[in-house]
Amino acid sequence: MKIEEIQVGMSASYSQTITDADIKGYAGISGDNNPVHMDRDYAEESRFGRRIAHGLISAGFFSALFGTKLPGPGCVYVSQSLNFKRPVYIDDTVAAIVTVKEIDLAKQRVYFDTVCKVKNKIVISGDAEIYIPKDK
Repeated sequence: MKIEEIQVGMSASYSQTITDADIKGYAGISGDNNPVHMDRDYAEESRFGRRIAHGLISAGFFSALFGTKLPGPGCVYVSQSLNFKRPVYIDDTVAAIVTVKEIDLAKQRVYFDTVCKVKNKIVISGDAEIYIPKDK
């Protein structure tokens, strides 16, 4: 999508249910084998009471939205802030939503509000800045 086609208020969403396989796969890729993610017994004794998903699994859904839906292929991440509000557990369905809040045509940048929700409660909030090349 060309930057001229983007308007403040536009949004896109993506949902996925987090599985044990997702957590194990992410641990393998990232090297984050924190027992709160990987060890049932350890996690049951934690403040969460059971295993939680890595926060960056859910945050990664923002990248999926930017690269495939809004603005779409060719855009480049500049920055992303993340505030982790609640844990995400195995079998939770995460809904990621990105919403355009500002457009800077001179700099070819689009600024987004980003949230992930589980059961309509915010689990991650933040802001993103995306660059859109002129030839896109």
